[in-house]
Amino acid sequence: MVTVVGGGLAGCEAALQLTQAGHEVRLMEMRPVRDTEAHQTENLGELVCTNSFKSEAPENAHGQLKREMRSLGSVLLRSADVSRVAAGSALAVDRHLFAQTMTAAISAESRIEVVRGECLNLPEGPTIIATGPLTSGALYEAIGSALGDRGLSFFDAIAPIVERESLDDQIVFEAGRFDEDADYMNCPMTKEEYDAFIAALKAGESHEGHDWDNVPYFEGCLPVEVMAARGNETLRFGPMKPIGLTDPRTGERPWAVVQLRREDRAGQMWNMVGFQTRLKIGDQRRVFSTIPGLENAEFLRWGSIHRNSYLNFPECLSAWGGLQGRDDLLFAGQLTGVEGYTESAASGILAGINLSRLLEGKDPVLPPPTTMIGGLYRYLRDAAPGRFQPMNSNWGLVDPLPRRVKNKKEKRKILAQRAQDDFIAWIKDHFPGMTASA
Repeated sequence: MVTVVGGGLAGCEAALQLTQAGHEVRLMEMRPVRDTEAHQTENLGELVCTNSFKSEAPENAHGQLKREMRSLGSVLLRSADVSRVAAGSALAVDRHLFAQTMTAAISAESRIEVVRGECLNLPEGPTIIATGPLTSGALYEAIGSALGDRGLSFFDAIAPIVERESLDDQIVFEAGRFDEDADYMNCPMTKEEYDAFIAALKAGESHEGHDWDNVPYFEGCLPVEVMAARGNETLRFGPMKPIGLTDPRTGERPWAVVQLRREDRAGQMWNMVGFQTRLKIGDQRRVFSTIPGLENAEFLRWGSIHRNSYLNFPECLSAWGGLQGRDDLLFAGQLTGVEGYTESAASGILAGINLSRLLEGKDPVLPPPTTMIGGLYRYLRDAAPGRFQPMNSNWGLVDPLPRRVKNKKEKRKILAQRAQDDFIAWIKDHFPGMTASA
C-alpha cells in the first residue's frame, strides 16, 4: 500500500500514476473533516484561484507543458477536456464540473482508497506528500522536523524575471558595485526617467487577492509600490541605489539603477533585484517597460507577494523530490516550489512514476532539460538554496538553442518542436509500452 497525502491536483495525478503501475493507494484528504481558508467543497482537485490552466498553444511554454502531461496520461487534462469553457487559446474550465470530474475519476479507480481525515505525521512506508500551500499545522511541524530549519518557507516575495536576449544592450550594462564583479546587468536612469518611473509606479493598481492571501509585509521584502509610496527617494536609496556604478555611455554615476541578477546557470533568465510587487500584471507590464533597457523585455515571470508555503528543494530534496535519507518518501505539487496548476500536477505525475520505479528497484528518471518538465526540475535542483523561490513554466528554463534566433515567434516554435521530439524520445527510452503523439 502506498500513501498519497493531499487530494489536490498533484495528489490525484500521483495516485493514478501509482495505480496504473499496479500499486494499491491510500489517498488522504483532510476535507471536510478539517477545512482550509480557501476551499469551498470536499471535492478532490478543487480549484481555489483562477479557472484557467493557461495557454494550449504549443509554442507557449504552458502549452508545451500540457503536451508533455498528455503524453503521460494526465487526469487533470482529461477532466479539463470534459469541463472546458470557451477561453480562446487558453484552457479554462467550469471549476465545479472540473472538480466533480476529478473526484469521479479517482472514485472510479478500485485500487484507490480515499481516506478523509487530517494527516498529523509523516506516514511510514512509501509515501508522496502533495498537500500544497495550505498544509495543516501538525503536518508542517512534522515536515519541518524532518527537513530542518532551512527546509520550509512560509512567505513568498517574488520579483519579475526577464529574458536576457530581450534586453537592450545599447542601454543595459554589465557591472558590479565598485567594480567588484560584473555579475549584474544594470538599467541606468536619469533623474527625469526615475521621476517618471516613480509616478507610473504610484499610479499602478495593486492586486488584493483573497482574504487568506493577505499577509503582513516584511520590511526586508516590501513591494516596490509600497516603498515608492513612502517617498520619491525611497527606492533610490534602496534597491535602486546607483552607488558604485558607472554608466559606460556617460562615464558618470546614474541617478538610479535597476539591477538584474542571473537566475539560471545558462544566463537566460534575469531577476529584477528587489522588485517584488503586488501590481496587477497589466500594470507590471506597463510600468516596468518604462525602465531604460526593458522597453521590449520579455517577462518570463511576473512579480508577486502572497502566502505560499514551500520546501527549499535544492537544499533538502533529491533531484526527483525525495527526502534525503528516506528513499520511499517523495514530495510533489506546490510544496516543491513549482508555481501553477499544471506545474503542480506535472510534478505529481513524475512523483508517482518515480516512487513506483523505486518500489520496483529501478532508478528514478527525469526528462531532459530541453523539455518543459525537465527544465523545471533542473531549476528546482540547481537553484541557489539561499535564493530559492517558486517557478512556473517558461522557455528560459530549457537548454538554449545552439544558434540565436531573433524572431520570438520562430524561436518559440523551434524550442517547442525540440521539446516535443526530445520528450517523445525520452518516453520511448524509459516506457517502451507507452505511446506518445507528436
